[in-house]
Amino acid sequence: MKHPTKNSEFAYQAVYRYLVELIAQMAPGSYNKLPSLRDLSRRLSVSISTVQYAYSLLEHDGRVQSVPKSGYFARGAEPAVSVFAGEDLLHHLQHHAGHPQLGVLSSDEPSLEANLLAIERQLLRQYPRAAGQFNPCGDLELRTALAARYTRSVHQYWSADDVYLAGDLRVLFETMLPALQLQGSTLLVTSPCSWYLLRIFQAVGLRVIEMPLGIDGALDLDHFARLLVCEPVRMVMLPSRLHSPLGNLLPSSQHEAIAGLLARHDVWLLENDLDGEYCFAARPQASLREVIDPQRLLVFSSLERTVGAEAPYAYLLARQDQHALQRHFLARGFRLPPRRQQAVARLYAKGRVDLYLEQARLCLRERVAHLYRQLQIQLGAHLHFQMPAGGAAIWAQVREPLDTRALFNRLLRHGLVIEPGEAFSVKGDYQQHVRLGWPAGGPGDLHSALNVLDEELRRAIKAGA
Repeated sequence: MKHPTKNSEFAYQAVYRYLVELIAQMAPGSYNKLPSLRDLSRRLSVSISTVQYAYSLLEHDGRVQSVPKSGYFARGAEPAVSVFAGEDLLHHLQHHAGHPQLGVLSSDEPSLEANLLAIERQLLRQYPRAAGQFNPCGDLELRTALAARYTRSVHQYWSADDVYLAGDLRVLFETMLPALQLQGSTLLVTSPCSWYLLRIFQAVGLRVIEMPLGIDGALDLDHFARLLVCEPVRMVMLPSRLHSPLGNLLPSSQHEAIAGLLARHDVWLLENDLDGEYCFAARPQASLREVIDPQRLLVFSSLERTVGAEAPYAYLLARQDQHALQRHFLARGFRLPPRRQQAVARLYAKGRVDLYLEQARLCLRERVAHLYRQLQIQLGAHLHFQMPAGGAAIWAQVREPLDTRALFNRLLRHGLVIEPGEAFSVKGDYQQHVRLGWPAGGPGDLHSALNVLDEELRRAIKAGA
């Protein structure tokens, strides 16, 4: 093959860099065909010989493979696992927890995405042009379905005007807080708290105060009362039923006392209903909102928790300050896909959400019970934990003094991700805790993952002895 002249040297280097970037953007581990010589020549406005020389260099480097009569192919790079270096554990955890090539030893359940997309295709066939009138607070059909779902009686009811939808939880809070004049305010949360929510609260500028829960899920009511007196608390976030990550229930015997304290100090209840549907009990206990003054109540959740990532929309239920909320949602100009919202509404109307949740709870209970038994067998000597009342994971405490952040980094080298306890606290508490769940594969993957965890725990404990 004829080598390029000096005049074309810059051209082949530019083609080489372009192809390197193209390969870097490929999904890790995937095998992809690269553009043909002629296509790339036309796309980059260079000669075919220049492109061919760039490909020959890449082939010599082992980055591409030439297949006779088919063209050039490349494989996406395997994931580079970076060891933690810095203080932002939340960012590090979020990065690796979403990595497609790592085994996440704390996974959530599948969802209704297939049903959702099927209904959306059906709507597209029935209504190929008009998809409904735009509403800045969300599609009326979906808001009506959500309001009906939260209505319990003539005294505990919601209407479509009380429901507000946003693209995700962060933008929901960014819109809701200024509407209710709560931006920059102090939020009291139960602890440990979801690291995902902590990250959002940090991003929207809330000051977070943590209030540890007891092992039984109960609040220390005296400590709660003192915080409301001593701190400028404007909102208190409490679970509707199930507290995550502990996996226990807020005792219904405390509901009235909590409601009384909130009313006495004129504090908003920010009820977290993200995990409320995943209690294992056949008849879940009443939610906290049923005894709260609706004028000081905000309920939030996300459709992603049930429908899946194809419906990441967050929603808020609020009766107070409707005009202010509507004005701020209108100013943000959310334009959520109308057909996607209507498809979600049909899932509720057809009872498919309830059917899915019933099956998901049974599956979760079976999986978590199996995880609990395997943890007892393989890691009972190292970890203290109890069977949760719901959810998809187990909160465990390491019996021996141990740096779980260092354990997190060591497991990354094995392609495993755990959730260190300190990620669930703005103060970095719970350094002796981890949250463990079922990995993406089957029982074999679980057994292998726990073997690796057991080996690393033994090594870390021995090194610290």
